[in-house]
Amino acid sequence: ELRRSVIRLAQGRVLEIGSGAGANFTHYDPARVTKLYALEPNPNMMALAEGERRRTKLDVEYLELPGERIPLQDRSIDSVVSTFTLGTIPDVLAALQGMRRVLKPEGKLVFLELGLSSEASVRRWQKCWEPAAYWLFEGLHLTRDIPSILREGGFCIESLETKYLAAFPKSWTFCIWGTARAQARN
Repeated sequence: ELRRSVIRLAQGRVLEIGSGAGANFTHYDPARVTKLYALEPNPNMMALAEGERRRTKLDVEYLELPGERIPLQDRSIDSVVSTFTLGTIPDVLAALQGMRRVLKPEGKLVFLELGLSSEASVRRWQKCWEPAAYWLFEGLHLTRDIPSILREGGFCIESLETKYLAAFPKSWTFCIWGTARAQARN
């Protein structure tokens, strides 16, 4: 339900960073999304995503590249979507700079991410579990401070909400979502 409500915020020409196996595809509103660019560096995931794409009426174009290299024109995208991806991109600031570059001035970043908890006791457990999460989930960082990273990457957060997706283990389920806009370019 959370994924569905966040994805519905995307509109126009959309770039999804780390589209994986296409878990978000059925949540996009085809009446509001004119084109979906699905950026995913893993060709096996893109093959899996094709099954999800067939369940929609979306115009999807796959881009087999990592999040740091976005092969789209400057200011050509209305919405960038990132779900459970910013915690796995090795050079997340470079990826955010690319997202900023392709977003139209009125465009927005829609995000749903795992990240650093607001509770000190949970943060301690996140630091303990970080090496296991990194190994098990292809580079997942449980301790990334998503709001700070977004600001450092040149975004102004418009809306931000948080909650634990499960009561246990809290250290693996602190979720952050919302929207952000690119700061004015110089």
